[in-house]
Amino acid sequence: MTTTPTAPARTPFRFFDAEVRGSRRLSPSLVRLTFGGEELALFESGGRDQSCSLFLPHPGQRVPRVPVEAGENWWAAYRAMPEEERAVMRSYTVRAQRRADDGTTEFDVDFALHGDSGPACRWAARALPGDRIVALGPAVTENVSVRFRPPESAAWALMWADVTSLPATEAILEWLPAGFPVRLWIEVPHAEDRRELATAADAEITWLVADEGAPSAAEAVRAAELPAGEPYAWIAGEAGRMRTLRRHLVGERGFDRRAVTFVGYWREGASEEQLRAESLTTGKRRTA
Repeated sequence: MTTTPTAPARTPFRFFDAEVRGSRRLSPSLVRLTFGGEELALFESGGRDQSCSLFLPHPGQRVPRVPVEAGENWWAAYRAMPEEERAVMRSYTVRAQRRADDGTTEFDVDFALHGDSGPACRWAARALPGDRIVALGPAVTENVSVRFRPPESAAWALMWADVTSLPATEAILEWLPAGFPVRLWIEVPHAEDRRELATAADAEITWLVADEGAPSAAEAVRAAELPAGEPYAWIAGEAGRMRTLRRHLVGERGFDRRAVTFVGYWREGASEEQLRAESLTTGKRRTA
């Protein structure tokens, strides 16, 4: 009897060498960088709020220093490196991926800029074509770093985002099926951060602009009349606002806590470096 050999399963995440191919300022608070490279032929974004980890060089470094050669032990080897030498590591949403007919692949990442508050912001604001990075990203489309997963029984979705999760929000809106009801609140610092968001969904979008004295998302949602039917909620952004809104949805609105996806992208009063230090100390990190 002959048997047909099966292909080995692909590892869900792997390292990719990449370089900046372009930079475009989207608004006062966001800049879009496009990355390309031969290795990205194996990059497979699952869309929606797909995240990946980017490793960025320190000033004076031509390439980021990541112990890829350590294989499965790369995390321990990375932590053992001197902080001033190991690459700056941050998690971002894959805003979009494009594959050309010749097999070349590019992906976009929208960076939220908070002045000169951290090395990732500084790097993104100054990045030029040819600048090198390393990405720890998806090699299969079905992977655990896609968080937006409404159940088939969901009749509508409630979403909240701030400027840091706006790229994921845009990607989710593009993915949603035509006519699917969505109530969305987006908190941004400046009026110029508002823009048209493409979607076939039946989306009611409310922009809450800090410069215009807008209420918080929790206040806006408390005052809103929500649709009937089984809800699904996706809330992502500043951790404190996210927790407040989640308590309201579960405790006051009666949402099933299992139907609320929440992701803290940052925490008010803590710098990028403080949060990263906490992550390294506790061993908590996103897969990608």
